[in-house]
Amino acid sequence: MVAYADVIYTNGEIVTINDANPAAEAVAVTAGRIVAVGDRAAVEAHRGPDTEVKDLQGATLLPGFIDPHSHYLSALTVVNQVNLFPPPAGPGADVESILTALNDFRGARAIPAGELIVAYGYDDSAMPDGRTLHKEDLDADFPDNPLVIGHVSMHGAVLNSAAMRLYGISAETETPPGGVIVRKPGSQEPDGLVMETAFLPIMAAMPKPTPTQEIEWSIAAQQMYASFGFTTAHEGLSHAGDIALMQRAAAGGATVIDVIAFPFILELDAVLTDNPPETFGTYRDRFKLGGVKITIDGSPQGRTAYFTTPYLVEGPDGQQNWRGEQGFPQTTVDDWFAKVYALGLPLNIHANGDAAIDMLLDAHAAAAGDDPGKDRRTVAIHSQFVRADQLDRFVEYRIIPSFFTEHTFYFGDAHIRLRGREQADFLSPVRAALDRGLRATNHTDFVVTPLDQMFLLWTAVNRVARSGEVIGADQRITALEALKTITIDAAHQYFEEADKGSIEVGKLADLVVLESNPLTVDPMAIKDIAVLETIKEGRTVYARS
Repeated sequence: MVAYADVIYTNGEIVTINDANPAAEAVAVTAGRIVAVGDRAAVEAHRGPDTEVKDLQGATLLPGFIDPHSHYLSALTVVNQVNLFPPPAGPGADVESILTALNDFRGARAIPAGELIVAYGYDDSAMPDGRTLHKEDLDADFPDNPLVIGHVSMHGAVLNSAAMRLYGISAETETPPGGVIVRKPGSQEPDGLVMETAFLPIMAAMPKPTPTQEIEWSIAAQQMYASFGFTTAHEGLSHAGDIALMQRAAAGGATVIDVIAFPFILELDAVLTDNPPETFGTYRDRFKLGGVKITIDGSPQGRTAYFTTPYLVEGPDGQQNWRGEQGFPQTTVDDWFAKVYALGLPLNIHANGDAAIDMLLDAHAAAAGDDPGKDRRTVAIHSQFVRADQLDRFVEYRIIPSFFTEHTFYFGDAHIRLRGREQADFLSPVRAALDRGLRATNHTDFVVTPLDQMFLLWTAVNRVARSGEVIGADQRITALEALKTITIDAAHQYFEEADKGSIEVGKLADLVVLESNPLTVDPMAIKDIAVLETIKEGRTVYARS
């Protein structure tokens, strides 16, 4: 006897992301799972007296989007922060517009003197004529409010004098290894910009939500992800307190979509106290620990990514022949790999520059022993300036590159200036990776760039910079290949391909409805496609008004 469906979707374009059955006329869902996919007559056999028939009205149905890498916890707080992205994502075009946005935010919220104000998205590489932000720019209007103006890389911030006092940074503060505290020329007086290991204590000290806010903000954050078609979100670097917060929020009802978190290696022992290795990889209240995160270097646009050759400009503090620097010594990274592999946990490694990727590969080879090609789902997060020979080692070691093609638009022009045309054209080389048989994924690194998945697809397919210049035309991929990086191959990254990533019988009914089909519109129009509905296990969790 055929089981009756709870809902049947029909009368639209259905893109299954299943190569064996790429399109269908209808899909049936029962108890949160897909029970039939195919021609309408066959699927209609599952229609019962209480079955809801959803008329897609010509819209496109796809598997829900799976986030390969972002910072989900940032979504809990950005509603209480100032957006300083440069246009078109925000108002931060120059120093004057940044100050206007900060003043407008303070006035609209009636923020009193002494209260901390946090912003995100400041992009020094997009500032006109190289005029960057200094603490004096902020002190004039904000002598009493500590300001933390988050760098777009999420690896640092510009602080005003009040924030410097709050976090104990002065001329006497030594710059830690792997850190950056930019100084005034000819002195030790901090200029404002603090990055990498010098920024870690500040990031850890950021205000946390109250117990009541934990649930409210978590639900709002998940709804934000759902509005962009996500049914699975990623928290890419979690402290022990962050893990506990997400677990409490999930138990309290923040279960709109799935959330996967990767504890930071420096916090792993504390996390393991309450979360032994055998609990990783299993959802509880739609939250799970996915593995462990290691950070090797910084950001290329912030000039803190670690390269084998010098930048074409000076370093962030005026350094000459600057190659960036590793956040931690090779021996430390080797020990971390060995520890995580011994625990049998997946590993995500932030590595942007080719020297950082060399460190990643060497650490893997040392820790993997006689089985370097074991299917560990080790992921090289960003892999922005990976070399062709390093991609070959990715194949040998079964390392998954998770690329960041939005850099081609947001920072492509800056990368040409900082690294040169040849390296910029091989930025996030998805085509080269796919041609080698790698199952690459693609991400936003939110809040480094917005969550917009249609814009992400657009950058992978077109690779057009702000200036209109194409960055690496030979690394463009098709719309279908781009969709796979955020559906079936993202599911594979998390060992979830049996349950997610394609519209197939037996899989979860995690779905998204788009107003147009990315496979058939003009490639330049992909970014303009709207998300109409997001469905998590058969239940609508977002619908466009």
